[in-house]
Amino acid sequence: MPKDSVLPVDEASRLDRRAVMAALQARIGRTGQGERGETSAIPLCPEMDHALPGGGLPRAALHEILSDGAGAAVGFAALLMARSGGTVFWIGRDPDPWPPGLARFGLPPSRLIVTRPGNQMDALWVAEEALRCPDVSAVLLMSEQLDATAMRRLQLAAGTGGGIGLLLREAEEDEGPSPTATRWRVTGRAGGSVHHLGDPQWRLELLRGRAGQPRTWHATWRVGMDSLVLDDEAREEVHPRPARQHS
Repeated sequence: MPKDSVLPVDEASRLDRRAVMAALQARIGRTGQGERGETSAIPLCPEMDHALPGGGLPRAALHEILSDGAGAAVGFAALLMARSGGTVFWIGRDPDPWPPGLARFGLPPSRLIVTRPGNQMDALWVAEEALRCPDVSAVLLMSEQLDATAMRRLQLAAGTGGGIGLLLREAEEDEGPSPTATRWRVTGRAGGSVHHLGDPQWRLELLRGRAGQPRTWHATWRVGMDSLVLDDEAREEVHPRPARQHS
């Protein structure tokens, strides 16, 4: 990872926040390569895009990605960040991104700015400021348990800046309501590890969306083709919403 793409926010946060913002803007200027896509949604693959309102994962919105801890969710997030088209922020205390793994999903280190916050308050502040910046195409916030107020603030920031916000965290048994646009659970299948030499294979579960029915896809990321394809043997599983109980 290039040293000038890493900002230790735990140290920087002790400074005046205007100075921190100046440093962030300078790094965005040095890192920014390519332009953010003009479409209102980030495409996945034709079959999934057809099932998602807007033809993909909407920009200017916040999305949750639940992980089983095996690395598959990181790969899915890297794919979304790569397809966002511009400068992306990785915000997390642990672990650091693995550049060769991210590059397999089309995300080169030259587009990545890594911040290492010392606490949750710093992490939220950097995420909100990055999402508000129109020059940032995607922001990934890792392993932070956020309340509804914090998530609404991040959603508003994404709506202002126009980029996509991703909350990556481990799944819990009881997942309550959320103000995010979508909630996904991503698990790896055979060959699905970020560090595996084969093509990553995932089970992609759309658990909730503002205008979409829960469903599951079995997909493979074809590294050499830079494309996401659905498996023939289990292309899609639709999960009807449970009927409401009437009193």
